[in-house]
Amino acid sequence: MTEAPAVLEAAGLGRRYRRTWALSDCTLSIPQGRVVALVGPNGAGKSTLLRIAAGLTPPTTGSLSLFGTNALNPTPSLKSRVGFLDQERPLYSSFRVSEILHFGQSSNPSWNMTVAHEHLDRLNISLRSRVSKLSGGQQAQVALTVCLAKEPELLLLDEPAAALDPVAREDLLRLLMRQVADSGSSVILSTHSLSDVAAICDYVVVLARSRVVLADDIEFVLESHRLISSLRGDATVLPDGAIAVDERNSARQTAALVRVELPLNETGWKIEQPTLEEIVMAYLRAGIASPLESDEVRFENRERT
Repeated sequence: MTEAPAVLEAAGLGRRYRRTWALSDCTLSIPQGRVVALVGPNGAGKSTLLRIAAGLTPPTTGSLSLFGTNALNPTPSLKSRVGFLDQERPLYSSFRVSEILHFGQSSNPSWNMTVAHEHLDRLNISLRSRVSKLSGGQQAQVALTVCLAKEPELLLLDEPAAALDPVAREDLLRLLMRQVADSGSSVILSTHSLSDVAAICDYVVVLARSRVVLADDIEFVLESHRLISSLRGDATVLPDGAIAVDERNSARQTAALVRVELPLNETGWKIEQPTLEEIVMAYLRAGIASPLESDEVRFENRERT
C-alpha cells in the first residue's frame, strides 16, 4: 500500500525582509489527517509559514509542497484544497452575514452553503446581521465558517482564538473539532496558548528564532521526554539514554528536561512526566535542534552533554 504524501513538506524554506529572516531554514514534513499546533513566540515565523503555505507570501529560499504537489506555483485546483484564516479575520464590515456567504460561494467552486448555514445556525448567528454589529467572537466564527464551507482538505488557521474571551474560544474550537471529525481535514493552527488547543491537536510544531526546533506526534513527544531533578551533589551525570534539552540549577537542586532513548532507572534522580507545555517551553528556551535530526547529530549532542 502506497503511503500518502505529506500534507505539507518544506525543505530549507525561508523568508527574508531586508536583513531580517522571518522564517529560516524550515525543514518540515507533516502527515495528512493531523491537527497540528504551531507554537512559538511573536516573531518566530508562524504567520510567515502559514502565509507561504496559503500562497500569499513568496519564500526567499527553499521549497514547499502540499499533498505532494509543488505549492510555490499553485494551480487553481491546489488552491481549492486549502483554506486560510488570517489572524486579522478580514471581513467586509458593511456586509450582512448572508452577503459574506454568497461572496464566498461565488469565489469557491467547492463551496457548501449547507455547511455554512448549519454552522451559523448552531451558533445563533443571524444571516441578516451586519458584520459590524457582531461581537469579536461572532466575527471569528463567521470567518471560520467561510473557511469551513469551502470544505478544504487542509485548513490553515493563524491564531484563530486570539483576543477572544473564554466562552468564544471554546465555541470556536468546538466548531473546529466538529468539522475535523466530520470531514477528516488536516489542520495547522498557530497559537500562543497550548491549553486552548491541547485537547484537539495530535501533532506539535515548535518554532523558535525563526527555525523549527521540535516537530512530532504529541503522544510521542510526551513519552520521549522526562523531568529529572536531584539535590546538588547527589547526581552529577545524566542517566544513560538521556539528552538534556534544558537545564535549571539552583543552590540546592539540579533539574533538567531530557529527551530519553532508554527507560530511565538511575538512582539519585527524581523522574517525573512533564506536561506538553513544560516540554514546549523547554525547547523555546533552549532553541536546540529538532529530535527528528539524524542519529549522528543525536550522538554528537549526547557526547557534548
